[in-house]
Amino acid sequence: MSEPILSVKHLSFGFRDQQLYRDLSFHLDVGSITSLVGPNGVGKTTLIRLLMAQLKPQAGTIQFRKQPPVRLGYVPQFRNVDEEFPLSIRSFIQLRQLDHLFFWHTPKEKAALNRVIEATHLTHIADTRLGMASGGEKQKAYLAQALLDDPNFLILDESTASLDVNTKHELMDLVQELNQTQKLTVLFVTHDLSLAKQYTKQYLLLTGDRYEMKPTAEMDLASMPEELRNDAENRGVIA
Repeated sequence: MSEPILSVKHLSFGFRDQQLYRDLSFHLDVGSITSLVGPNGVGKTTLIRLLMAQLKPQAGTIQFRKQPPVRLGYVPQFRNVDEEFPLSIRSFIQLRQLDHLFFWHTPKEKAALNRVIEATHLTHIADTRLGMASGGEKQKAYLAQALLDDPNFLILDESTASLDVNTKHELMDLVQELNQTQKLTVLFVTHDLSLAKQYTKQYLLLTGDRYEMKPTAEMDLASMPEELRNDAENRGVIA
């Protein structure tokens, strides 16, 4: 049996007025797609910050596989970009390559840029101004920017939240394609239980006083927290 790409053991964390987790343990296998679900305020974003080493556990451990090393990619719901600024989708993605000291791009970097633009199906609009792009096209640009780091573990942080139904499926179809072709491990933070059931094999539910990790095939929508259940009812997932 191969080593998990991520192992969380007996994790505890909270803030002065709220304990978020006590003794949280789970692991993710290489190449898995997992949804992280739960009502607002139960610590989904905090868990992501812990995984990205922006916060330190108060107890327990977070351990990524050592060899080959884990390279994290992060796709947010929004980027703080001035939409009036005349920045093309290509140039926006390319900003990720300006983290180094030099302001020119090597042939290797240009090849990597073209590769992620093609992989995210943005070639035909790569020279379109980012401010003119649709919500789905912007999310693909955020995804392409994350892929420039050649990650093997991708975190999608509510990336579908502001998209219409068809665009959500288009984005998740792309993520599923990347998972299958590149063996990319994916952690998908979402409120959308229908997307979780369709695109992920397992889910981690946080409620504030307990956690649950099961195959999505065993997800009981009727027993989910009220906020998620109401959202599912509004989407027509629960009759």
